[in-house]
Amino acid sequence: MEQEKLLQVQEEVNRVIQGKEDVVKKVFAAMIAGGHILMEDIPGVGKTTLATTFARTLALKYHRVQFTPDVLPSDILGFSMYQSNTGEFEFRPGSVFCNLFLADEINRTSPKTQSALLEVMEERQASVEGKTWNLPDPFFVIATQNPSGSSGTQLLPESQLDRFMICLSMGYPSHSDAVAILKGEVWKKAEQREQILTAEELKELQQEAAQIYVHDAIYDYIVTLVEETRRSDFFAEGASPRASIALLKMSRSMARLEGRDFVTAGDVQSVLRDVLGHRIKVSARARSEGMDAQSCIDELLLLVKSPRS
Repeated sequence: MEQEKLLQVQEEVNRVIQGKEDVVKKVFAAMIAGGHILMEDIPGVGKTTLATTFARTLALKYHRVQFTPDVLPSDILGFSMYQSNTGEFEFRPGSVFCNLFLADEINRTSPKTQSALLEVMEERQASVEGKTWNLPDPFFVIATQNPSGSSGTQLLPESQLDRFMICLSMGYPSHSDAVAILKGEVWKKAEQREQILTAEELKELQQEAAQIYVHDAIYDYIVTLVEETRRSDFFAEGASPRASIALLKMSRSMARLEGRDFVTAGDVQSVLRDVLGHRIKVSARARSEGMDAQSCIDELLLLVKSPRS
């Protein structure tokens, strides 16, 4: 696929989500890698707008569910309804039967509903009343959550957090971007986005990224970084092997977005914080020294020797 098209996708989204080029690039990379994205931020900074803009630009079928304590698993997976004219039960697909599913404020719903997403995110299928239904391909989940401690929220279980390939935070807009939002310019631009890629072209792009060359030294670098989270005193809980796979896929996607056919150590380092940040727990020692997850991962980069380019 032409490199120009990949740049056009990012430019289209950047016209709406202004000043967040790095976030846009990483969300696009996660889609190319076939992963799910968790956006942790305060309400009102453009997380939903980001998802809808990508859906328009990539011509993806898009559904959004506002998660609340009363949302049931059947609301997202679907249910069978009895048809009196045929005397049979007919399956009614839920909201997850789409290409891009936005789970808004996922940490406000019940654990039962959150667990219903586990099979969907891992297997790309939904089991309803003893039958299994395949989801459309490609399929992504972009979930947003309010910061821990916000009113009405609860922590996501580690098993679900591990299913998200990356966790990002958008942060507040700059002064000029905030002025543009007040003028209504962002909303007008969001409605005028052009389609750049089709769903089939996105699948082709995913196959291209999966073929990006990775040197043995890079494989070793990725595994060593993840293993160090289990050995270092900075971490109370390390990352799983799934984190290594996510790190490899994201690194390949970043290389593809840069127009290269090989992965560098810089690709790995550019996404390390986003892949590991939600998978590790900081130790009491690190907290006592005023360190958070991001600063501990920065120390990790200093501890593990980077392979030569």
